[in-house]
Amino acid sequence: MPVRPELVGEEPYGAPQLDVPYALNVNENPYPPSEKVVAEIAAAVAQAARTMNRYPERDAVELRADLARYLGHGLTSDDIWAANGSNEVMLHVLMAFGGPGRSVLSFAPTYSMYPEYARDTHTAWTTFPRRDDFTLDPVAAVDAVRDQRPDVVLIASPNNPTGTAVDLDTLAAIADAAPGVVVVDEAYFEFAHAGTPSALELLPRFPRLAVSRTMSKAFAFAGGRLGYLAGAPAFVDALRIVRLPYHLSAVTQAVARVALANADEMLAAVDRLRAARDDLAAWLSARGLQVAASDANFVLFGRFADRQAVWQGLLDRGVLIRVVGPEGWLRVSAGTPEEMAAFKRALSEVLEAGVG
Repeated sequence: MPVRPELVGEEPYGAPQLDVPYALNVNENPYPPSEKVVAEIAAAVAQAARTMNRYPERDAVELRADLARYLGHGLTSDDIWAANGSNEVMLHVLMAFGGPGRSVLSFAPTYSMYPEYARDTHTAWTTFPRRDDFTLDPVAAVDAVRDQRPDVVLIASPNNPTGTAVDLDTLAAIADAAPGVVVVDEAYFEFAHAGTPSALELLPRFPRLAVSRTMSKAFAFAGGRLGYLAGAPAFVDALRIVRLPYHLSAVTQAVARVALANADEMLAAVDRLRAARDDLAAWLSARGLQVAASDANFVLFGRFADRQAVWQGLLDRGVLIRVVGPEGWLRVSAGTPEEMAAFKRALSEVLEAGVG
């Protein structure tokens, strides 16, 4: 097929979707919505279906108002954008602010979809390395921004796949130095340790700064596909220009509003997952493994001479985790007590067998 040259040989993005007893590879919230929320979602879908012959509300204003109320910080619907997952939000960002002759800078290792957004929008992709512990050196990061002068800076905090949070002073210094826009990706923010500040606090100071979030993780809403961004109205208006018409279906808007109306209940498992993450990190460390400090709902651990063999050994025992990040490391999502027990049992067997 006469595809674009840079797409030749490329594989579609995505973690393996395998039928296994314990899936701990894509950082989902393992606790489903309650029957009460399920019933409210069903009712909202039924109501949306009654007007399915009409296009949905094009700019999702009511949903954006609900998202603004959830985030607080004095935000209004004019400060919020929403799309089909944070993936589409990020694509909108690079469609609006990237493109041919422009560049995006991030700090590696980081989310493996970022370079794909850049590729798909003909934006040059560049990275600057993190420290060995995956934190950012604030002076070096600012120097990199000043040296490379990117049009877009993407910073995941907590970072994926490492779980590393970036302090506000570093984020502010980068935003102050950046000649273009800066997006802080807080997809996992709700799982951060208590007292970790959000980059939302910086928005009044930096009109070219935006903060993206998702409902896929903490909200147990991965199947709903709803991501969103907070920023200055001018930033949001730029994304409205590049979005496809009616990009958010009536059903997506309706069910997301139900989830937000039940935010306390949807987020009820966050504390349990934080505790599971911290327990998991301690357990892995006690077995002599390296563990990256995490503010997300997953743990990156290693190092293995053959991480693929370890991954396969776990899979053979019914546990699916993720081969991602720097060579020698693996990532496992925090899960239910049953899932965590299965993972620990399987990894113990793999390590005792000398695999990897």
